[in-house]
Amino acid sequence: RMPVSVPAAGRRQRASAAFSLSFLSLVFSITAFSSSYWCEGMRKVAKPFCTGQSKGDHCIRFNSPDANNSNAVQYIWETGDDKFIDRKFHAGIWYSCEEIIDEEGEKCRSFISLTPAADRGVLWLSIVAELLYIILLLTGAILMSVEMCYYSTVIDGLKINAFSAVVTVLAGLLGMVAHMMYTTVFQMTVNLGPEDWRPHTWDYGWSYCLAWASFACCMAAAVTTINKYTKTILEFKHKRKTLERSLKIKCKFPD
Repeated sequence: RMPVSVPAAGRRQRASAAFSLSFLSLVFSITAFSSSYWCEGMRKVAKPFCTGQSKGDHCIRFNSPDANNSNAVQYIWETGDDKFIDRKFHAGIWYSCEEIIDEEGEKCRSFISLTPAADRGVLWLSIVAELLYIILLLTGAILMSVEMCYYSTVIDGLKINAFSAVVTVLAGLLGMVAHMMYTTVFQMTVNLGPEDWRPHTWDYGWSYCLAWASFACCMAAAVTTINKYTKTILEFKHKRKTLERSLKIKCKFPD
C-alpha cells in the first residue's frame, strides 16, 4: 500500500498550477483593459478635394483651376465607391482611434463620449466590473502565493485555499458580466453612435480575445483550486478512517 504522505507533492503541483493560471489571467485582463483593440474595422469616408500637393488616390480631382467654386467640381468620372476611401479604426473601453489620411499617426476620441447617452450607464457599470475583476484576480493570486509559501498547519492552508477559490469564482463571474456589457454597448454605439464614427465593417480585435482568454484562465484557476481543496478534504477523511481502524485493532489486541 502507498504511504499516505505521497499526495502532498500532488497538492503542491495543483497549487502551482492554480497560481500560474490566476497570474496569467491577471496579466491578460490588465493588458486588455488598458488597450484600445477590443474592436477593429473600416470606416468609409468621403474623399476630400485635392489641394496643393495632395495625391489623386486619396482625394477628388478638380476639373477646373477655380478651387473656391464648388460648382466647378465634376463627379462624372467619380462614381460609386470611388468617392469614398476606407479608413481603419480601432476602439476599446477608454478611447477610439482612426488613421489620418495622407499623414502618419492617428486621431483618437474618448469612447465614452461616442456612446449614446442611454447606454453610458451600462458602459460605466462595465468599467467598474472590469476594475473589480482585476482587483479580485489580484487578491486571489496573492492568496494562492501565500498558500504556496505558508508552512504552518494544513488546516490554515485549507482556509486560505477555500477563500482564494471563492474570490476567484467571484472574479470570473464579474469578468464575464463586464465583457458582455461592453459587447452590448459597442453594438448599440455602432447602430446609434455619431454619424462621423459609425464603422462600415468591424470585428472583434485581439484585446477582446485576450479578455475572454483571461476569463477562461480565471475559471480554470478556480476549478483547480476547488479540486485541490476537495482532494485535500478527502485525504484527511481517509487518514482519519485509517487512524480509527488502527486504534480499534490496538484496542482488540493490546500488547
